[in-house]
Amino acid sequence: MKHFIKWCPYVVAVACGFWSLQATAQGYIYRSLHKPVPGGVAVVVLNVPDASTAPKVFYKNNPVLVAKDSDQQWIAIIGIDLKTQPGKEFINLDTPQGQQKLNFVVGTKNYTIQRITLKNKSHVEPSPEQTRRYEREYQEQIAAYAHFRSTLPSNVLLDKPVEGRLSSQFGLRRFFNGQERNAHSGLDFAVPQGTAVKAPADGVVTIVADYFFNGKTVFLDHGQGLITMYCHLSASQVQVGDVVSRGQVIAKVGATGRATGPHLHWNVSLNNTRVDPAIFIQAFKP
Repeated sequence: MKHFIKWCPYVVAVACGFWSLQATAQGYIYRSLHKPVPGGVAVVVLNVPDASTAPKVFYKNNPVLVAKDSDQQWIAIIGIDLKTQPGKEFINLDTPQGQQKLNFVVGTKNYTIQRITLKNKSHVEPSPEQTRRYEREYQEQIAAYAHFRSTLPSNVLLDKPVEGRLSSQFGLRRFFNGQERNAHSGLDFAVPQGTAVKAPADGVVTIVADYFFNGKTVFLDHGQGLITMYCHLSASQVQVGDVVSRGQVIAKVGATGRATGPHLHWNVSLNNTRVDPAIFIQAFKP
């Protein structure tokens, strides 16, 4: 099913809270994306007097994606860092009438452990030269994630980039050859080598590269801080600066970089924060 917005009535206006029975009274995007846990997404309804102009919202000094929900209410769609502690978080809402501080509540979620054995020891303990290479590549990616393009995404409920079994979930505490590394920042699809990777929404290509850990990689900027990354590819079908359409093939699945076999690693970022991609394809597990 192609989806962005389904039109349905809006009953209650709130700016905070866990998803609950109350969420059934909210718009379609709210009901679909509001998963306010560490590594999740909070959707905050913005009660502004001028419904014709999108308000500006900031969270931890980063601009936030603002869109209209199915009930025509403005909403802020906020990415929550995986390391965020449960409790109240605050956003700043800028309107012509002044600035307001709104809050939402972050719940809890337990993430499991994943242990991986790598034959290539340099992907566990890189050499000084490989470390310098990784640091350069990391800065390129951080710059791409931080970019905020004013264009509204074509859709915020995303299509799956490939059809296949979900393997490694977002947020896993990962141990490579017994050594703990960063938590898993994306969602893995276990699909065969050469599987076509499709854009889940319209976007602009901002990175096409071959990275030390990620292997062959493509970044798409969908607008307003919604950024997606695709890595361990065997080949890319696009170039930096290309404008791609939803459903367009952008790459082929591979096993390049730090990978034990063919699969697609898919990242989703909001307001410069990596969040659980499963939320955007209706596959989130509390």
